[in-house]
Amino acid sequence: MRSRAVMTGLALAVLVASPSALAESRPDAVETCLGCHGIKGYKNVYPTYHVPKLGGQHAQYITDALRAYASGDRPHGTMHANAATLSEDEIQAIAAWFEEQGR
Repeated sequence: MRSRAVMTGLALAVLVASPSALAESRPDAVETCLGCHGIKGYKNVYPTYHVPKLGGQHAQYITDALRAYASGDRPHGTMHANAATLSEDEIQAIAAWFEEQGR
């Protein structure tokens, strides 16, 4: 029988290596983005177009794009609806997280 300390250590190691533990390091606001931008080869239904995967994109590009979608300077109904609800802190967190995915 294993000691309690060994079992606790094993449980902790599994938790740290699990996808759900890794997801906890992801900003909450990213979850909505991943529904479209986290799927390789994803295409929107109507009108049909390729949805870009954002992992590795420069953070400045993402922040500029989100601000433009939020203000309406960059037209896209779905992106406007999502970006308009984001705080500046959320925009920064999303941009930093996606940029980090390319490393």
